[in-house]
Amino acid sequence: MTSQRTGGAGAALLLALAGFSVLSVGDALVKSMAGEWPAPAVAALRYSLGALGLAAAVAIGHGRRGFVLPRPWLQFGRGAAVGLATICFFLGAMAMPLADATSIQFTSPMITAVLSWLVLRERPPSATWVAILLAFAGVLLVLRPNVVELGAAAFYPLGAAFGMAWLMIFNRKAAGDAPVLVMQFLVAVMAAPLLLLSAIVLALSGWPAFAVPTPSPQVVLKCAGVAVTGSLGHLLIYSATVRASAAVVSPMTYVQLLVAGGIGWAWFGDRPDAATIGGAALIIAGGLWLWRSQKTPIVAEMPD
Repeated sequence: MTSQRTGGAGAALLLALAGFSVLSVGDALVKSMAGEWPAPAVAALRYSLGALGLAAAVAIGHGRRGFVLPRPWLQFGRGAAVGLATICFFLGAMAMPLADATSIQFTSPMITAVLSWLVLRERPPSATWVAILLAFAGVLLVLRPNVVELGAAAFYPLGAAFGMAWLMIFNRKAAGDAPVLVMQFLVAVMAAPLLLLSAIVLALSGWPAFAVPTPSPQVVLKCAGVAVTGSLGHLLIYSATVRASAAVVSPMTYVQLLVAGGIGWAWFGDRPDAATIGGAALIIAGGLWLWRSQKTPIVAEMPD
């Protein structure tokens, strides 16, 4: 019996490793489109394609019964939260080294803990405040070499972290409303029109950075790749949590940071400096401290 459990945990860790690594590949595809197509348009096309793919999966897996809309305003909130997180993260990934954007994004579990206290009235353990201080110090270290160079763009990943934190809060409130695949479809189908509207409004604003030229076939293929890697990554992570508890799988989320750093270095030549490494270490330390203090750990997710 013990060996079976160990084998199940080992398989879960491998699935989680694959899932978080695949998400980083999608992030690299997003970064590779910097200067070719604006982030809001990339996010809109990614979620439009994702919603179509998930609709087909729901139809195959659940038939007509899968197309339900429980608590519409709560589903709208989930879509708005992931839309905000996606645009902000894509903007950050295009503007700064991938490892930096990913590091700052990992403050999401700490922000979620604070929002749980404020919104859900879930009193956080005292360790939460230690984790928040460590994460805040880590963000300051990561941002230090980038704030002057990038300006406000350096703070985009923080917006992504807040968006994902709100998504986690809404997910808790929506837990059990529908099967997991249906819930994934609902968040995508809610996010897609909001992202399309955002891309249109920003394109009409006159800001050159948000102008939407006709995409090249390469851009469309890359957006499709981001949709596929995002869906596949989250499917692998979900499969890992089926085989082992979230307490076993949760620390594997930080593999994504390592993979993002490696891809950024190899593909884009973004060699992480001492500030980025030190800041990422503090953020990871805060996340692991928070994970150990909770009976039900908060698993960080990326807006892919």
